[in-house]
Amino acid sequence: MEDLLLSFETILNIKTMLILLTGVVVGIVVGSIPGFTITMGVALTLPFSFSMDPINGIALMMGVQVGGSSGGLITACLLGIPGTPSAMATTFDGYPMVKKGEAGRALAVGLWASFIGTIISGIVLIFMTPLLAEWALNFGPWEMFALMLFGISAIASLSEGSLVKGLIAGVIGIAFAMVGTDPLVGTSRFTYGFTELLAGFNFLPVLIGVFAFSQLMTDIKNPPDSMDIKVNSSVSYPILKTLKDMWTSKLNVIRSSLIGVFVGILPAAGGSIANILSYDIAKKFSKTPEKYGTGEKDGVIAAESANNSSIGGAFVPMLAFGIPGDAVTAMMLGALLIHGIQPGPLLMQNQPVLVYGIFISIFIAAIFMLLVQSFGIKAFLKINDIPQHVLIPLILMLCVLGSFAVNNRTFDVWVLLLFGLIGYWMKNNGFPLPPFILGIILGPMIEQNLRQAITINSDLSVFMTRPISAVLIVLAVLSMVYGIYNNIKSKKEKGSLQSS
Repeated sequence: MEDLLLSFETILNIKTMLILLTGVVVGIVVGSIPGFTITMGVALTLPFSFSMDPINGIALMMGVQVGGSSGGLITACLLGIPGTPSAMATTFDGYPMVKKGEAGRALAVGLWASFIGTIISGIVLIFMTPLLAEWALNFGPWEMFALMLFGISAIASLSEGSLVKGLIAGVIGIAFAMVGTDPLVGTSRFTYGFTELLAGFNFLPVLIGVFAFSQLMTDIKNPPDSMDIKVNSSVSYPILKTLKDMWTSKLNVIRSSLIGVFVGILPAAGGSIANILSYDIAKKFSKTPEKYGTGEKDGVIAAESANNSSIGGAFVPMLAFGIPGDAVTAMMLGALLIHGIQPGPLLMQNQPVLVYGIFISIFIAAIFMLLVQSFGIKAFLKINDIPQHVLIPLILMLCVLGSFAVNNRTFDVWVLLLFGLIGYWMKNNGFPLPPFILGIILGPMIEQNLRQAITINSDLSVFMTRPISAVLIVLAVLSMVYGIYNNIKSKKEKGSLQSS
């Protein structure tokens, strides 16, 4: 109880609240610009969090994530172009509603669905994280190794594209994590005479390079056009009518939010899968499924509820096990590691104020998101008028400055460039980025737990005789089998489409 009160005291101060509000505004701006992603927004704010207290740094990135997840609905509804991948299903009914003259209603129900979904995910996060963390305290090195193996295999199998490429990306990430000083022997590995690499690659320029810099190179090659948004109806809608709409769709909101939480817990799934899945399920449960796709408010509600509720779900495995649920929480995990904080089963015991602070910040971010987007919708629409030839150099400058500021050395700028090129090459050749990043982040822990387990008992069969590690290894194998099945299924579907 004392830790909870201290967390409220830490969060509910002017400085932290302003940081959280700033994050929400930045997130909505990023989310409302087609071509930019929430991951990119968080990557750009990561350098600023480095100079903050851990709780303030996480609050900043939490604000960006919550704001960005909801901000995508603006252009999804008004233009039929999702601002973020996780707003894809929002376009199915949001844009038809706008064309029918219901722009205000589409934005209002989408915003409130995002708000309620975030709140529900925060409640689930509060109850699930301590239970899973307490269970994970019984894990030895065998179970921890198996858990991380399952995390990488699950992300590789659920990521878009080839399972083999997903696994290769994970292995490459682990290989980069081996650079530096051997944690047990103390000898240098793969440093090639660079003293800057004795401590390994710094997470910050790596994350910015892979997610933000690589996206910039894509935008430079294929620049998205700036858009002059013209809406034929008002973007405002009465609050009482909105609440009435939400009340009549309460079962849809709750169901879609819980789907989003569940999908968010799955490694690499995230909002892009959650909003399409919940939309499809809402359509199947609807008494009038034929209305979906023609401007049905329940379609927008289902998509946006699941979209934002996946946020809290993605934090559950990160806080309880130290395994991020998606690319954004992977960067937050990296931010905590930069601050010397190791997420996982002991985090609740060692840093209870920080954990409770994360719980509280997700609720406050949801409130800020509701208020800011309600009153600032017209201002955010103007962001799309900024020419790309102005926006891209500005973001490029932030990437370089953020990487340089870590240690005040140009070496980290070269690291940014290296991993930006790697990320760009991987995206263009069908290699998913989440397994690669997870390999870099989890690589040291995978190595440490594996070597510790072998030191205690060199018999590898122990991994299969200990129940929890055996179950996790079986799940890792099943996830890869599922990935193979999905690859075969998608190839057959593509073949049938081409033949027809």
